[in-house]
Amino acid sequence: MALTTYNKKRNFKETSEPKGKSEKKNLFRFVVQRHDASRLHYDFRLELGGVLKSWAVPKGPSMNPADKRLAVMVEDHPVSYIGFEGNIPEGNYGAGTVEVWDAGVYFPVNEDLEKIPGQQALKDLDKGELKFFLKGSKLEGGFVLVRFKKDDKNWLLIKHKDEYAVNKKYDSEQFSKAALKKTVKARKKVSSK
Repeated sequence: MALTTYNKKRNFKETSEPKGKSEKKNLFRFVVQRHDASRLHYDFRLELGGVLKSWAVPKGPSMNPADKRLAVMVEDHPVSYIGFEGNIPEGNYGAGTVEVWDAGVYFPVNEDLEKIPGQQALKDLDKGELKFFLKGSKLEGGFVLVRFKKDDKNWLLIKHKDEYAVNKKYDSEQFSKAALKKTVKARKKVSSK
């Protein structure tokens, strides 16, 4: 998807989101943004091919390999979106609050470092299966994005079984700023009694 789709969906006179421009460098960064819009979801983005390849993950990513999270591919976002946080005003596409939930770097598993960076990852993405290793503050280790057969938009985001995996229920919301604020508020309430 080109950034023209991203730009057409936004009114930059009303939103503080960055305008869409492709980048030449690929630093293999990733970001997960908690997006409290009409429905709460998490936007999973990989820097690849001069843009952020993007998926909306309704339940958020999981560190438990038993969880196969639906990831709906959305329009490419500009690389400058990687640090975006803020409020998208009512009446605009994606209206709601965006916060960076996790960020870091990733390494495509099948990438040949002797060739053009990202070239193999783009081919793997086109084939419908991209394996990568994440190094973030919350997400770490091996993951795979697998596209549904005969469906360009719907994918699964799956954690690999490795030393970083957890074998218990994983709720992304427990690690959000909103959850942290609730915990701090509850502790203050208890300590003031």
